[in-house]
Amino acid sequence: MDVAVTLEAQKQAARAAAFARRKLAFEAQNGAASGLLSEILAGYRGAALAGFMPINTEIDPRPAMAEASAHGAVGVPVITAATTPLEFARWSPGVVMVEGAFKAHIPADIEWMIPEIVIVPLVAWDETGGRLGYGGGFYDRTLEGLRARGPVLAIGFAFNVQQAYDLPLEVTDQPLDMIVTEDRVLTIGD
Repeated sequence: MDVAVTLEAQKQAARAAAFARRKLAFEAQNGAASGLLSEILAGYRGAALAGFMPINTEIDPRPAMAEASAHGAVGVPVITAATTPLEFARWSPGVVMVEGAFKAHIPADIEWMIPEIVIVPLVAWDETGGRLGYGGGFYDRTLEGLRARGPVLAIGFAFNVQQAYDLPLEVTDQPLDMIVTEDRVLTIGD
């Protein structure tokens, strides 16, 4: 049996299970899920930050991003091509947004920025900083490129129920430095 096919099948099964758990958490949330993320980001005031516009049942970082935007540059990811790293466009509350690639909303007027902190969406995470995304490799390529330039803090933001064990990861999968959920913080390596 082809090992790559087996790994991909494992990833698809892990994604399906995590999507189901995430949907339940999304439906049960109280709207205050980003409070702890705001507290963490307060320790990095002024650092260039990239968040994300939530899609479907993703946890919503926008309240924390809005608070951070009062203290420094905040951006959101822009997909420029299927096999390239993400670029980041400056964002602030109230900016006009339009639909970009993969239905992700991006600012109508693009002002590029380079983040020092990246809030990373995900499907599943583990306690070692492993992250299972959607399968396009965008954040893996992006984090690899940013880390080649210098230090960058990758914060996975997700619901507790998205935690998984024995994630099927590849050598190209970029680890997270921290996981923030609705009620806990896990710093990898501590």
